[in-house]
Amino acid sequence: MAKKHLKTLTAPVSWPIKRKGQTFVIRPLPGKPFEMSIPLALILKDMLGYCKTSKEVRALLNDKEIFVDGKRRKEEKFLVGVMDVLSIPLTKENYRMIINKHGKLELFKIDEAAAGKKILKIIGKSTLKKGTMQLNLSDGRNIIVKEDKCKIGDSVHMKVPSQEIIDYLKLEKGSFVYITKGGHTGFYGVVEEINGDFLKVKSEDISFITPKNTVFVVTMNKPLKKTDE
Repeated sequence: MAKKHLKTLTAPVSWPIKRKGQTFVIRPLPGKPFEMSIPLALILKDMLGYCKTSKEVRALLNDKEIFVDGKRRKEEKFLVGVMDVLSIPLTKENYRMIINKHGKLELFKIDEAAAGKKILKIIGKSTLKKGTMQLNLSDGRNIIVKEDKCKIGDSVHMKVPSQEIIDYLKLEKGSFVYITKGGHTGFYGVVEEINGDFLKVKSEDISFITPKNTVFVVTMNKPLKKTDE
């Protein structure tokens, strides 16, 4: 029988939850890396404080509309990951999930226009029949495109939930990136150099070397937390 819970002490350190006073936390559904995402139940209880118990979480999800990337979600174990959009029409609140400089998942408020857009990293691609291309994206979704305009490591700026592509964001010298893993998690900066699988990134008054797989190309030369267009 599959386990329904995780021990609190073994839960990802990125989860901003109370470590004392509870032995277990809910075990999320598979599909996204646990350290880069968190179950809806814990968002509603620990991050937003809308519920105190799992029973209250289930009642809220069944009675009120909670959307992730434009689709209603009722499953308390559903994972909300970095760059995902959480929307609550009843309170007119929209949030985007990020990971901050302390390595903790964090929600920040965005407006309704920004809630209809999302940036996704391309983590894989393959050629299909008739020359079409399948892109494997960082949130677990796969989309089919007719033209090969990107490479692994680039990002896709798209509308949600329609998945209409707005633009491709290239990982190249001068690109503005967001660091999602490693010693500089939560930093933003400009790519100064690309050397094989490593990048030199300038962030404010420092420069550092980081692997390509730790960065996420974003749309503007300002942090997502201050602007999200």
